[in-house]
Order: sequence, then structure tokens, then C-alpha cells
Amino acid sequence: MSATTINFGQLPALQLRAPDGAEATITLYGAHLVSWKAVTTAGGPAQERLFMSSLSALDGQKAIRGGVPVIFPQFAERGTGLRHGFARVSTWRVLDQGEADGAAFAVLGLSASDLPQQVAAAWPYAFELQLRVAVRGAQLDMSLDVRNTGTQTFPFAAALHTYHLVEDVEAVRIDGVQADTLAITDKLDQVFERIAGAITFDTGADKVTLEQTGFNDAVVWNPGAADAAALSDMEDEEYRRFVCIEPALLGDAAARPQQLEPGGIWRGTYRAVVQAG
Repeated sequence: MSATTINFGQLPALQLRAPDGAEATITLYGAHLVSWKAVTTAGGPAQERLFMSSLSALDGQKAIRGGVPVIFPQFAERGTGLRHGFARVSTWRVLDQGEADGAAFAVLGLSASDLPQQVAAAWPYAFELQLRVAVRGAQLDMSLDVRNTGTQTFPFAAALHTYHLVEDVEAVRIDGVQADTLAITDKLDQVFERIAGAITFDTGADKVTLEQTGFNDAVVWNPGAADAAALSDMEDEEYRRFVCIEPALLGDAAARPQQLEPGGIWRGTYRAVVQAG
């Protein structure tokens, strides 16, 4: 079977397995991709590509640290609502799952009616989200659809906050976000606007190509030693094991959020491909 129901920690989850052995695990809490195992050589073993903190909560009481959190409708503190929004701490529904074109996939949904009353009251708009995750071989595909099902235009931001697993963050090199190659030598939290093409990510051990549409921006983040030590859900040295390179839709140059009219649909797509080495 391409999809199996499991528990990840204390969280119900779907485990996807493609015919070629590629795997993914998605918790219903947050529609959170917590594992992506890519197959880079035919017949070879699937290898984990996402970082998960060893101290992350996995009980549905707080956001998961690692994997791919879904950010909506607010990015960070750019607004008056929950930091990074409510999508990553809400329980989603499974809408579809199966196999197509050699890939295992799942589609999860979240709407206003799924939210606790206090959360819905704080962001009083009618909406539907759909997240599709598909894996095969060395490729991960994700898409996020935002639908305005109400009568009011609403503002939103969105991102897929991907924690890429690396051996040593100081070996990481990133091309495609600025004119020159980006290296991470200390704490970094930077928005790169208007991404025009693919991002090439050298982990120090191999290379990953990242492509995005709909998401106009990219955010690169690593907390560095001092900030990591202040995080209760991360071991002090774990910051060395990841870099976040996240496709994002953060609004215009004045940080004003995207507006979606009644009946409107916005879609963002994201593809990560590990280059066979």
C-alpha cells in the first residue's frame, strides 16, 4: 500500500511509500511533514533528508520543531495573531491518498470549521487549505492551495518552513537567493525577495535543487549557537545539523500581506530534488 496510518510520537500520521522505496511521514497535527526519505540511486536505501529536533514535542500541545511546518495565515510576528499562524498547530483532515505516476501522495485539508472557537474568532474569515505531498525517487513535491470561501477579502502569508538535514551547517552553500553564494557562519534569519529561478543547495555532502512557484520569496534561517541554546525544544548543538530554506509568500516590499478576494484561490508549489552524486 502507498499510505499507512501510524503514530508518530503520540500523533496520528500517514506514512507514504512509493514503489521505488521513497518515503514520507505526515502528521495530521499541522499537516506536518516530519520525514522525507529519498532514494538517490536505483535499488539503494532511502535516506532521511529532513531534520527533526530530538526535543520536539510530539503530543499535539505545541508546534513540532523540524520537518516542514505549514505557515498560515501569518509569518513570524508579522501580524497580531499566533506566531507563524494556526495551520501548524491545527488538526487537518485526510482528503485523498494513493499512488500516481510512480509517486505516493496524500492530500490534507483544513477549513475554518476545523478550528477551535477561540482561534476562529481571532481570524474570522472563511477559508479552505489543501496541502498535497508526493514522493518518488529523489524528489519531493508539495503544493499548498488557499481558497477564500467567504464574502470578505482576507490578508495572508504562507510558507513551507523546511528544515533540511545537513552534516555541518558551516559546510552549506546556497546559490540562487542572492548574487553571490551564501554561506552560514553564524545566526542567520534573512528574507530574500522575488526569487526568480531555482535555488541550488550544497549540503557539503551532496546537492539539492529547490524550485518554487507562487511563493515569491525565500527565507533562510539557522539560529546559531546562542539562540539554539535558548530554545527549550532543541539540543544546544543541534543547530549544526540543519538549515531552513523555505519557500514563502510574505507580501510586498512594505511587508503588507497578500490579499485574497472572495472566491479566489492561491497556489504555491515546491519541489526538492536530491542530485545523484
